[in-house]
Amino acid sequence: MATEQLTSGAGLYGRFVIFIAGLGGLLYGIDVGIIAAALLYLSKTVNLNLAQTSLIVAAVLGGSMVSSPVAGVLADWCGRKKIMIVSGSMFVASVVLIVISQGFTSLFLGRLLQGMSGGVIAVVVPLYLAESLGANRRGQGTAVFQFMLTFGIALAAFIGFFYTRQAEATIAHAAGNLELIRAAQNHAWRGMFLAVIYPGLLFFAGAFFLTESPRWLMRRGRREEALRALRRSASEQDAELALQEMASAPDQSREGKAAARDAGSLLKKKYVLPFILACIVLAFNQATGINSVLGFLVVILRQAGMTATHATQGDVVVKLLNCVMTLVAVALVEKKGRTFLLKIGTAGIVLSLLAGGFVFLSFESQRVDVKSRIQAAETGNHLTIPVNETTLGPSPQKQAMVLTVLYSYGDGDHIATVLNDSRDAALDIQPDAKSQHAPLTIERAFYGPVPAERTGWLITICLAIFIASYAVGPGVVVWLALSELMPMRIRSVGMGIALLLNQGVSTLIAAVFLPAVGNYGYFSMFFFWAGCTVIYFITAAFFLPETKGKTLEEIEMYFE
Repeated sequence: MATEQLTSGAGLYGRFVIFIAGLGGLLYGIDVGIIAAALLYLSKTVNLNLAQTSLIVAAVLGGSMVSSPVAGVLADWCGRKKIMIVSGSMFVASVVLIVISQGFTSLFLGRLLQGMSGGVIAVVVPLYLAESLGANRRGQGTAVFQFMLTFGIALAAFIGFFYTRQAEATIAHAAGNLELIRAAQNHAWRGMFLAVIYPGLLFFAGAFFLTESPRWLMRRGRREEALRALRRSASEQDAELALQEMASAPDQSREGKAAARDAGSLLKKKYVLPFILACIVLAFNQATGINSVLGFLVVILRQAGMTATHATQGDVVVKLLNCVMTLVAVALVEKKGRTFLLKIGTAGIVLSLLAGGFVFLSFESQRVDVKSRIQAAETGNHLTIPVNETTLGPSPQKQAMVLTVLYSYGDGDHIATVLNDSRDAALDIQPDAKSQHAPLTIERAFYGPVPAERTGWLITICLAIFIASYAVGPGVVVWLALSELMPMRIRSVGMGIALLLNQGVSTLIAAVFLPAVGNYGYFSMFFFWAGCTVIYFITAAFFLPETKGKTLEEIEMYFE
């Protein structure tokens, strides 16, 4: 009876560990996904230019880029459990800072802190799982973490849809009352961020009830504590056996020091080639545009002609598909192989991005440059111009038209859009208090047809195919490729450099997204991502070795 109780308790604790790890994956997914719907209202209540808005999105990726390389070092120094507690507190603090923000600086710092918490979670939680769970549960724990990451992105989309529907209903009943409209918009984006604090609090509190990693304790010479930690997740007999295996593990420090002196060997093909391949895979994994698509999805669908409510519905559909296809990919990766899934996935990404780019080009190419007419309407430091056929020209086939103006008051680009949906429709650009004496500059001004609602659904279909292709191929294979390609000699340093490159590319693309589409159109980014993914496909098809069913030693021998 006592043995059964111990086994039952160990099983219960193992499930608790996996639950906390799942919450960690959920928080990382929320970090990436929550901004998509919030962008609908954020710039309407906080004075942000296009570059600042892009930086707010990119800050999470930049924070992750900063924290990921040092998270492992801190976990080795302080212990896995303590760093998990710290990451939970960072997430909760970031939400509080974002919700009370009134300007760009505090918003940026809040998002940066949110990204740093995600970067720490992405390193430390899988590390803790690998060291704390037995071999029979390690795969289950990692699978739960990966799935909950994609579920976190989908949950953020659901939260965005809920608050968007509330806000749009309030705006519809406001009857043009600007104060009520602004209050609804302000409540919407702050409510979205505040809603995600609850899983953060649960992760933070739950981490206190975890034991420290037994392998970390053993390396620190704390044998009795390691044994107590093992007893919580295994039977007495298994715990003793695991402790003996840890104690008998060979000390490789002398071999490592000897190898370090042989610096020339690092230039061998078996080290350089897999390192370069891993860097190419991780860099172009982000050059597909995945994080920008996830972060700006609602904005993209709005630009394609959807209403705010329908855009957030499309956001939910695409991100739920991401969850489903991740499960499919996990089931296929050991059956079909890494390179097969990468080739299928990258080919699907290229086709979907090209299709989406041509859909955007079909109506963005009809825009007429009206910069000179807008500049002629400037009086002093502001301008007001009616938006109709008399001032801007007739609309083809009597379509609804939209005026899009990119302008600045010396503090970065802003964008204004006006529909000619009423007789008194007009563009009105006025400086705020900080820009009273700065000159008004009209960068670009286009007048063109408003895309139909069906165009938005076409773009949704293209992005659904994009996300399904990404989830089946690059989404699941990239992390396997990173860990399997790197030889043991350079694995820790090589993985750190490749991950830094991965996050750096992602941050850069997200930071330039809004300025780029404001200047050149959305089709330009779609075509750029497609071109990068072609290089990714060529790498997967002709240069990447298949690693399915091979030991790490066999893979290393391949590059000899």
